[in-house]
Amino acid sequence: MASIQKNMMIFSGSVNPELAQQIADELGTSLGNIRLEKFANGEIYARYQESIRGNDVFLVQSVANSADGSFDVNDALMELLIMVDAAKRASARHITAVVAHYGYARQDRKAASREPITAKLVADLLTVAGIDRLMTIDLHVGQIQGYFDIPVDHLTALPILVDYFKAKDLPAEKLCVVSPDVGRAKAAKKFSDMMEADLAIMHKGRPGHNKAEITALIGDVEGKICIINDDMIDTAGSIAAATQTLKDKGAEKIYVCCTHPVFSGPAYERLENAPIEEVVVCNTIPVPQERQTGKIRVVSVAPLLAKGITNVYSNESVSELFDIQL
Repeated sequence: MASIQKNMMIFSGSVNPELAQQIADELGTSLGNIRLEKFANGEIYARYQESIRGNDVFLVQSVANSADGSFDVNDALMELLIMVDAAKRASARHITAVVAHYGYARQDRKAASREPITAKLVADLLTVAGIDRLMTIDLHVGQIQGYFDIPVDHLTALPILVDYFKAKDLPAEKLCVVSPDVGRAKAAKKFSDMMEADLAIMHKGRPGHNKAEITALIGDVEGKICIINDDMIDTAGSIAAATQTLKDKGAEKIYVCCTHPVFSGPAYERLENAPIEEVVVCNTIPVPQERQTGKIRVVSVAPLLAKGITNVYSNESVSELFDIQL
């Protein structure tokens, strides 16, 4: 990829500097110099160590926990807001927040009385802070784009995951892509079409907060090599229940893939104990190096984000990165 001019500047937050570095490498440039610190009481400080006046600034930050645990999801959001404010006050020409994982996306509506719509609140915070554009990957629900009155580039990691499984040369006649719930069915259908595989859909119930159970399975999985595709894995309760259901229904092998490896609480233990061959995730959220063993495989979204940044910067179409033509 051609070298990038000086007036595009890439800065990394504290959550996922490895991804930011990979993006910079793809773009043939280096990360900008920014000082990020925490005061003794936990308050966050940011200062750009070089002039950004008149430049197009891209801020890479996932709203998620950092790999070393020093930053939680709320720290990540606050740091991003402070970085945006500092960039605006330093006279950046255009500020794009490259939020690979959009935190709080699951709170996208009022499912019960007196609940917040936190995904909208986060959108308001980012807009008021001063971003001109949001770039993100595989939102929990696409309608979150409508919470913004600025351009939103909603990219998808689906082709990256499809390429990974195609490279494994699994027998096509045995493949079956499984949606873990009805809400993910449309994405699973795209996945199955790209893999030229069968499709099965599960119905998931939630008896309590962060709890899930599979209540129905539509489709034949007996003797099949199943690939469960989801947008994120949090505590892995849904995935553990889904894989056990597939095994009980006669599935031969089960693979799992997702874009966002939240992996909180008992997730690693549940995945290790579940009847899964591999868990393939993207690096939108950093996975600790010591956890990238055994079943867990990490693929990079840096080329996807680098292409998106290049197209935005050069005023080219970004639609090819989220409009999957089948």
